[in-house]
Amino acid sequence: MEDRPLSRFLVLLKLFFLCLCFFTKPCSAATDGDGPFYDSSAYTECKPQPEAPLYNGGILKDYTPNSNPRAESGLATTGAYSPAFVLQNLTHRTKYCFSAWIKINGADSTLIKARLSTENRTYNCIGSVVSKSGCWSFLKGGFVLDSPSQLSILFFQNADGREVDISIASASLQPFTDQQWRMNQEYKIHTERKRAVTLHITDAQGNKLQGATIRAKQISKDFPFGSAIAKTIIGNLPYQNWFVKRFNAAVFENELKWYATEPEQGKTNYTIADQMLEFVRANQIIARGHNIFWEDPLYTPSWVRNLTDEELRSAVESRIQSLMKKYGGEFIHWDVSNEMLHFDFYEKRLGRNATLHFFEIAHQSDPLATLFMNDFNVVETCADVNSTVDDYISRLRELQRGGATMDGIGLEGHFTVPNIPLMRAVLDKLATLGLPIWLTEIDISKTIDKQTQAIYLEEVLREGFAHPSVTGIMLWTALHPNGCYQMCLTDYDLNNLPVGNVVDKLLTEWRTGKQEGQTDEHGSYSFYGFLGEYKVIATYGDKSANATFSLSRGDETRHFSIHL
Repeated sequence: MEDRPLSRFLVLLKLFFLCLCFFTKPCSAATDGDGPFYDSSAYTECKPQPEAPLYNGGILKDYTPNSNPRAESGLATTGAYSPAFVLQNLTHRTKYCFSAWIKINGADSTLIKARLSTENRTYNCIGSVVSKSGCWSFLKGGFVLDSPSQLSILFFQNADGREVDISIASASLQPFTDQQWRMNQEYKIHTERKRAVTLHITDAQGNKLQGATIRAKQISKDFPFGSAIAKTIIGNLPYQNWFVKRFNAAVFENELKWYATEPEQGKTNYTIADQMLEFVRANQIIARGHNIFWEDPLYTPSWVRNLTDEELRSAVESRIQSLMKKYGGEFIHWDVSNEMLHFDFYEKRLGRNATLHFFEIAHQSDPLATLFMNDFNVVETCADVNSTVDDYISRLRELQRGGATMDGIGLEGHFTVPNIPLMRAVLDKLATLGLPIWLTEIDISKTIDKQTQAIYLEEVLREGFAHPSVTGIMLWTALHPNGCYQMCLTDYDLNNLPVGNVVDKLLTEWRTGKQEGQTDEHGSYSFYGFLGEYKVIATYGDKSANATFSLSRGDETRHFSIHL
């Protein structure tokens, strides 16, 4: 077809970003709008030789790690460290993306953390990797300073304190300004969450109709964006209307958990969950199943904790069969064994294969549901030794090797101060698995003031929505009279709090506005829309037609014809 204004716009957009990617020099300091495209490369395998450094090394290009950084920097560091980088004039708020290939000697395998010390504080973990002897492992992370630093030291430590030799290769440190980071996000959103569409309007004989009036409106979104709900939504029409106006996905906060459905042995009660599910069904909202089991003994029914091993084995069989028989086919996902990286109640009692068995039975009972691992402190931080990105990947692969149907990556996302470059690096590494990633329980700690909560929440949501491998986002903001778990979007009268304003702003931003105009000389009308369902009304003279069409992910322009 001949060139269209929309097509020209898309070409120019791609050329603009490609020019930035290929023709700008790596930044020596992130002080202007130029800069390279973000490099999403990540590796999970241990390689005989390291790959080339990202960004050609960035500001570490031609930099040799110092074997005695304390002498050069004068900065105090704690614990044993290996080759390090002495950095000068790091700036405030700049997003620094760090990567390196790590090899150890003196242990078969160990967790290596990258740390950063400035004049004012030490950032205990800016990236981590489970490194092995005899091959190179890829560490990817990053940091944002809360104040400028004239002199800093970036160094590496063995997390368990054992003496090991650490070798570093292909290190890279690339700064991005807020403007550059946002530019990269917007490019990903444009290319991954939107698509070009051209509407062709003809008469019954196929003649092109120039000047036909087009009114197009997005009526649903393809991207699942939702929140936790609790029993407080039952019968609460204002709350229900508020929720449905915003969200297309939900998850029950506690009402499906074992302690809620069977608080006493043999007395199963699904009444509350049924009522919540009625609300979900009535409003065509998708829902996640959270959860079948929870490895934390604190949230395991007290009567379950007191069972013998054989009684426990029988009880878990009864739980999973009862739950899945009741709700098979109702939920798009199941969090099968929640937070298994941090807790192991069932595995301690029933053996290492207990979790594998849970996944097998869940898949047999509900074969169309996606089964998830779900855990915290994977994307929020790398300081938690129980839930590093490599631990998550290792556990997931272990279950897959055992035959488990494992199709989803669940990241809770209970943030205090988000480290956005680290968050992106973790998502990059998890994306190598080729599985859908959901941010399942997003909130910001209540220890943060409400205005800052809003700033941090927007950063996290933009980062999640812009990452191509993230296929859904859930907030952990079920509303209760006395507040929420950590963060409420509104007060109990449904008046927005600052984080609620952020959510409303982003929901509007990530939805195609009304498209109104007339067809051109080719009988066509084009626009660029977010993925989802659309309703269009075409009018020409005294004739009109209503139609619906869908925009799904794809690189090609979506063409849709309407006959009047």
